Amino acid sequence: MPESENFTGTSVLVTGAGSGIGRAVALAFAREGARVAVAGRTERTLKETVALVEAAGGEAAAITADITVEAGVRRLVADTAERLGGLHIAVNNVGTAIAPGPVADIEEADWRHLLDTNVTGLLLAMRHEIRWMRAHGGGAIVNISSNIGAHRRLPGMAAYAASKAAVSALTRNAALDHIADGVRINAVSPGPVNTPMSSRPGESAADKAARLSAVVPVGRAGETAEIAAAVLYLASPAAAFTVGTDLVVDGGASA
Repeated sequence: MPESENFTGTSVLVTGAGSGIGRAVALAFAREGARVAVAGRTERTLKETVALVEAAGGEAAAITADITVEAGVRRLVADTAERLGGLHIAVNNVGTAIAPGPVADIEEADWRHLLDTNVTGLLLAMRHEIRWMRAHGGGAIVNISSNIGAHRRLPGMAAYAASKAAVSALTRNAALDHIADGVRINAVSPGPVNTPMSSRPGESAADKAARLSAVVPVGRAGETAEIAAAVLYLASPAAAFTVGTDLVVDGGASA
C-alpha cells in the first residue's frame, strides 16, 4: 500500500518518466496515493517505471508520446484523463541538452532541436494541460527547469541556459495568465543530480563525485528523491498560496 494518503484520489501526469527525475517523481506521487500516468517516447522504460510503481503498491499507466508534436500532446492529455479519471496535476519533466561549446560554434540544427524540446515542447504540454484543467475545475502544474539559465550561467552552456531561462520565464507568465482559471503553475530548478545527464563522457562515479563536491557548496550532487520532494510540495495543497515560483534546489550552487 502507499506510505501515506496525501494525494489519494488524485490523477497525475508525469512526462519524461522513464528514468531519472521523472521516474522518481512518479514513484513519489504513487507512494502518496495518486494514480500516475507516466509518459515518454520509450515504451520499455515507461513499463519499467510502471512496474516499480506497482511493486510499491501504487497505480500507474504508461503512455508513449512525443511532446514536440502537438497531436501527440493532445492525445496524451486526453488519454491520461480517460484512463485515470481526470487530470489534477501535471509535471513537465522532458528536457534535453547538446554538447557544450561556445556560442560561435553552436550548430543551428542542435539549437533548433534544443528549443523544440525544452521550450516548444513545454508550451504544447502546458497548453493542453491548462485547457483540460480550466474546463474541469482547475489543477496544478510543476515544470522542471534548471539552475542553469535564469539563476546561473556556465561557459559552453549558452544554448541550454537560454532554453531553461525560457522555461522559467514561461512558467511564471503562465502562472499569471491562468491562476484565475484555477490552474496553479510553478517550477523546480535542480542543480546537478545523480542522473546520467550530469555525467561527463567516460567519467567514473568517483570522478564525478569529486568534481561536483568542488562546485556544489553542500558537497555533493542531489538525489532524484530530493527533487521529487520539492515537486510534491509545489503540487500539494500546502503550497496553495505559491504561484509562479521557480524553486531552486541545487545545494547552494547558485546562491
